[in-house]
Amino acid sequence: MSAATARRRILGAGPSSTVIVYLVLLAVVVVGAILTATADRNFFSGGNVAAILTATSILGLVAIGQTLVILVGSLDLSVPYVVSLASIIGGTTMAGEASNILPAVLLTLAVSAAIGLVSGLVVSQLHVHGFIATLGVGLIVSGYLGTNYQGSSGSAPKAFRALDEAKVGPVPVSVLIMLGLAALVLLLLSRTRIGHHMYAVGGSPDVARLSGLRTSPPVILAHVLCSVMAGVAGLLLLSRLSVGSPTIGSQGGYDLLSIAAVVLGGTLLAGGRGGVVGTLGGVAIFAVMDNTMGALEVNPFLKDVVRGVIIIAAVAVYARRNLQVRPARFDRSVADAPAGSTPPAQEVR
Repeated sequence: MSAATARRRILGAGPSSTVIVYLVLLAVVVVGAILTATADRNFFSGGNVAAILTATSILGLVAIGQTLVILVGSLDLSVPYVVSLASIIGGTTMAGEASNILPAVLLTLAVSAAIGLVSGLVVSQLHVHGFIATLGVGLIVSGYLGTNYQGSSGSAPKAFRALDEAKVGPVPVSVLIMLGLAALVLLLLSRTRIGHHMYAVGGSPDVARLSGLRTSPPVILAHVLCSVMAGVAGLLLLSRLSVGSPTIGSQGGYDLLSIAAVVLGGTLLAGGRGGVVGTLGGVAIFAVMDNTMGALEVNPFLKDVVRGVIIIAAVAVYARRNLQVRPARFDRSVADAPAGSTPPAQEVR
């Protein structure tokens, strides 16, 4: 096996998996275009394509961060509350003044990073599973928001609101921000030592520890970056709504949807294998489906049913892959090897 092939196997879910994700996306686009045409609307109109791209930006940012924590074998259920808190902090700090934009952005990202740091420390140092740790942190943030903010707060200045409407050609700036951050995360995972350590820790913390790796820094960094991504998503929502909202994150269901997008994109829920390229494909699938159902004026409750089916299907795909991976550790060649002989080296999965 060549070095390039080995790197692809370690850094992603495999080229075939990524191809499948984008083939599914292509199929969803074709079906969406046909269904949208039945409602006398053009799926490929400039406005509709821009709407789909804009929809991918918020969920895409959250899902990119979620990819990192899942890769290290954790989860982050606090992201919707971080999104809401970020919009509140940004809006109240800006207070409608353009001169406050930079301080507001820096403060928002710093608070978001601090929340991720707390989650990462609880997971790595107290050995609390990410599901429980981030659920607890999320409830604390939710309680703070519910106690101190009963409705929308703050105000985004016109200069910041223009961010939501700005485009480079047909592509919204918010999408370019998401893609730029995705590229940075891709470089982190593929070109840096700590990025490789994230895969190692997610694949097997015990093996990583015995190999001399410090398992805490990758977990902490993954949670910090995940919260920062959620903070950026909250700021983009602030530019769209012009005011901060204490419930905007939970209303979007970004916790479960981001997990589902990550798993649909080929990242193993157990960690250690996957990447952001597939995640972006999973996000696009959700965006196209939501756009199509909106064009058909589907009942909002039915939308939730469809989303629920997708989430279940994503977890089922993960379970099937997990079952396919595990038996590979017990190849027949090993089982049939003579007693006392050295088994052949097995491929790292």
